[in-house]
Amino acid sequence: MNTQTQMNYIDSAKRVIDIETHAIANLAERLNDNFIAACDILFHCKGKVVVSGMGKSGHIGNKIAATLASTGTPAFFMHPGEANHGDLGMLSKGDVLLAISNSGETNELVNLLPVVKRLGIQVVAMTNSASSSLGQHADVVLDISVDKEACSLGLAPTSSTTATLVMGDALAVALLDQKGFTSDDFALSHPGGSLGRKLLLKVHDIMLTGSDIPLVSLKASVADALLEISKKGLGMTGVIASDGTLTGVFTDGDLRRILDARIDVHGASVESVMTKGGKTTTSEQLAVEALNLMEAHKISALMVTDSQRKPVGAFNMHMLLKAGVL
Repeated sequence: MNTQTQMNYIDSAKRVIDIETHAIANLAERLNDNFIAACDILFHCKGKVVVSGMGKSGHIGNKIAATLASTGTPAFFMHPGEANHGDLGMLSKGDVLLAISNSGETNELVNLLPVVKRLGIQVVAMTNSASSSLGQHADVVLDISVDKEACSLGLAPTSSTTATLVMGDALAVALLDQKGFTSDDFALSHPGGSLGRKLLLKVHDIMLTGSDIPLVSLKASVADALLEISKKGLGMTGVIASDGTLTGVFTDGDLRRILDARIDVHGASVESVMTKGGKTTTSEQLAVEALNLMEAHKISALMVTDSQRKPVGAFNMHMLLKAGVL
């Protein structure tokens, strides 16, 4: 590939980015009373937001519906072609139709409007022409017009679909903010993904409990502590007083230090070489918060204690990795 061809690729890409950046910037100037009215309609929707569009507008509509649904506004996509042949039954009273058509004259979409209006369903239109058939029958029109497409032929939907997508994101986030949608709410709609696991998983979901918790008494020898570490496999053990409270931890790192100091592991008590106190967490803490604590203090395992500082669990970095938190 010669240098001129490479430069042509870059020039084409820059032209597209410049045109689409300009198209998005122009959207901000159209956030007027119509946008407020559209948000109000969607916010007070008693049913679901049904998004519909044909062709490229349909692909964008699918994404907008997914974004709405994942950010607290129940929504789904309805293909207008299929809706004309039975799928219009997806619509019910109390729903809102978010109809997308750049020209506002898409036959499959316009043909739905008489039935939609007969059902008393409000229509929010996203189009470049308020005077189009779609615009005239909509309750609110959001202007998604662009000066030109980024396609050098001026034909392929490029900047227009980008503007539509951004307007959809603007609607979704405005509604999210108004509803007070939280990260916990977001996690509930993403339980299967890594983000959901990070936002939902708590320490009690992954920790070892009962007899699986590595524990030795203050009077135990270092050799006893090493045996417990080996048996439980967490790379550390908690050290407890006679009343069952945690007084410290003994880790692989502590072992390396006493070996360097040539301390007799059979004769020394674990109390004399343990890390006193030690970092702990609670069973109700988010697993991702516990991970942040471990990374901040460069430790690979944590004891879990109750309000009286009595051990109720233990876990290590490997368990967080296995649970998908890392």
